Amino acid sequence: MSRIAVAMSGGVDSSVVAALLQQQGHEVIGITMQLFEPCSSGPGTPAHDGAQVAAQLGIPHHLLRLEPQFRDLIIDNFIDQYRQGQTPNPCILCNRLIKFGLLLEQARELGAELLATGHYVRRTVGPDGLCHLRTAANQAKDQSYFLYSLSQQQLRQVIFPLGEIASKDEVRSLATGFGLAVATKGDSQEVCFIPNDDYAAFLEQQGIKASPGNIVHIGGQVLGRHSGTHRYTIGQRKGLGIGWSEPLYVLEIDSSRNLIVVGEQQHLLKAGLIGADISWIIPPPATSFNTTCKIRYRHQPVPCRVELLADDQCRVLFDEAQRSVTPGQFVVFYQDDQVLGGGRIQAACTAEQP
Repeated sequence: MSRIAVAMSGGVDSSVVAALLQQQGHEVIGITMQLFEPCSSGPGTPAHDGAQVAAQLGIPHHLLRLEPQFRDLIIDNFIDQYRQGQTPNPCILCNRLIKFGLLLEQARELGAELLATGHYVRRTVGPDGLCHLRTAANQAKDQSYFLYSLSQQQLRQVIFPLGEIASKDEVRSLATGFGLAVATKGDSQEVCFIPNDDYAAFLEQQGIKASPGNIVHIGGQVLGRHSGTHRYTIGQRKGLGIGWSEPLYVLEIDSSRNLIVVGEQQHLLKAGLIGADISWIIPPPATSFNTTCKIRYRHQPVPCRVELLADDQCRVLFDEAQRSVTPGQFVVFYQDDQVLGGGRIQAACTAEQP
């Protein structure tokens, strides 16, 4: 049996992971990350609930204080991208740098052979010894999109015990069976450091000024005023406060000129995108190949052609034009249930662009 560290967030999923591994006879260590200063230290917080579950299971528990690193690597990056008119996904960066970076290092320092997390994803090892990342049995909860940037070295040191469990109800049933105090605890919010998912309020609290500017139609007409570019996202229709002969959507966020560009629905459709900082879990099959991709978490994979470019970039051409391709989000490539790799969306492309 192995000495395994479990990333314990105080939620149902990671708590069940710890209990399952202990049941299997492994020596389990609990580690809870404190990523930012909580509003309280009482029930419901990761530190409290993680320690409570560890005490129930009788396993060691460690609190890993990472507030400065999380601020530098994740929150400041998130704010900077909004300043540039992009719509970031901080969870992907957090997984690569924090959970499977600093936390994995701590697990190794504690003598753990492996790090286990509550992610809904599967890891397999091929006959060639390469690790493969695959979608979860529970497709509704699959989190493979967030882990595309993990390296072979990281994947060799991690396991995902919930990857083969078919439903969240089954996980909650296991939690109840183990008698875990968090069995009925709700799922976590979308972005952990943004209170009440109020992005605009958080960004303004962090120093981004709500600078009003023009809302401009793609044809050039000024239609109204916006309340700050950070308050808008590509594809947004509601809350624009402008009138037009047909519905209008946000097409572009131009922070350098403090403009929101809007247009009719057909202008949201894009033929492809340019990806940057591309990384691969397994080597790409060729410099140009057909596969499928997702351009946001809840997006269904769509057929596309990938062309590798210099400087870890790629061009992606969709078989059918896709709506709301958003710079700052991520494109992730799939071959059936296997994650190939992915990268940050740098720009959307129309059919006329090279």
